[in-house]
Amino acid sequence: MAKQVVPEAARQRRRPTKQGTVLSEQLIMETALRMLREHGSDGLTVRRLGAALGADPSTLYRYFRSVDELTLAIGDELIGRAMHGWQPGGDWRADLRTLGARIHAAYLAHPQAAVLTASRVTGRAHEIAADEAILGVLRTAGFPDEAAVRVYQAFIDQSLAFAILDAATLALPEAARSADEGVWRATYAQLPADTHPHIAATAGLLVARMNRSAYPTALEMLLDSAAASLARG
Repeated sequence: MAKQVVPEAARQRRRPTKQGTVLSEQLIMETALRMLREHGSDGLTVRRLGAALGADPSTLYRYFRSVDELTLAIGDELIGRAMHGWQPGGDWRADLRTLGARIHAAYLAHPQAAVLTASRVTGRAHEIAADEAILGVLRTAGFPDEAAVRVYQAFIDQSLAFAILDAATLALPEAARSADEGVWRATYAQLPADTHPHIAATAGLLVARMNRSAYPTALEMLLDSAAASLARG
């Protein structure tokens, strides 16, 4: 049976934890983000989280029914951080470009959490506000509803997909990440033109580009496609 979740206003402890802090959803999420950064997803357990907060693990169920619900809350928190302070400027391409960069950066600031949450649908307040904002940008720009939804889906899925891809790279151990980055120079740049003419011809460009995220390029291509669709509309 699911545990009853107490409303936020009624959850405040009347006395501090062993570490002298008062529990709240925000404090639990901040601590969980730190644990993910330090220990990865395997390190996020109710027992470890309770120990980090100086609280009995059972107390955490007053705030979140399960670790999965906490995971969804963390995902929504990252979206909220991406949207914080953003306001549409009236140029739909510039607005979406800025939003995409914000979403990507917010997830990459917490790569372990990004890998864990970017594929989830939270249905929480920040996610809903982001969806409303993106659809508002597109509909205000003149996209018909069907086209607005199509572009919205491509935009948000692309942003989150690159967030997962790039965050997974950042979450690798330093030695593994350095080894992967070195392959372009140590292997691809050394391939002979007689057997691999196209790689050899572009080797310098590959070395310069392939260890950078392709997200800005992919986002610009998506915006180009959406603009062409709007012009045909």
